[in-house]
Amino acid sequence: MGAPIRRYYTPYEVAKHNLPDDCWVSFLGGVYDITKLLKDNPGKLIEPLIKAAGKDISHWFNPKTKDLKTHICPVTNLERYYTPMGRFVHVPPAEPMANWDTSFGVPWWKDKAYFIGQLSAKTRVVRIKNVLTEQEDTVEVPSEEAVVEIRERYLDINWHAKSYTWKSLVKQPQGGFAFAELDMNKTLEENGVPDEKAEFEDDHIPQDFYVPVLHVYWNDDLTVA
Repeated sequence: MGAPIRRYYTPYEVAKHNLPDDCWVSFLGGVYDITKLLKDNPGKLIEPLIKAAGKDISHWFNPKTKDLKTHICPVTNLERYYTPMGRFVHVPPAEPMANWDTSFGVPWWKDKAYFIGQLSAKTRVVRIKNVLTEQEDTVEVPSEEAVVEIRERYLDINWHAKSYTWKSLVKQPQGGFAFAELDMNKTLEENGVPDEKAEFEDDHIPQDFYVPVLHVYWNDDLTVA
């Protein structure tokens, strides 16, 4: 609850919202805040969703149709939603019921009102070093984010983050690296700060053997963050 709105979220960020009154789930690359859904539909039908709070539930869905998986019901011989986790909110009952209310319209998993952002397909770890104070913080960020979005995350640590110039060792087109100011509207990869995690794995080198450092320099303008 009260989490900042972002374009991308890490699995760790989703996992923190794992309570009935603060419930996020992710599926098929999207992140959904279903807290209000649970509040508006008290009862047994929210139990599978509470158990899934903070988790990725892509396996509940057919990636081609973007709908819940289906199967042929052995009792009725009709196609039904496949819910081995238990029937949940907006899933119709297997048998006709007089009290089945369809006034909700679009089921919650198709309702963009619950969608809050994308789940990062690949995260990376960086160190942010404040050159003024020499404080260094390790942060996990989505690889899809531009540096300006990483700066927004850094605001949680340093509320004057917008008053800093960001620099790092960047890969040069002609080869080698040089210390340079980062383009805030590009990703780290686009800036020439590669994520070498895959190469480390291939060479059986611990992923934390080398973590890129982003140096932030105080601009002395006291910009309000």
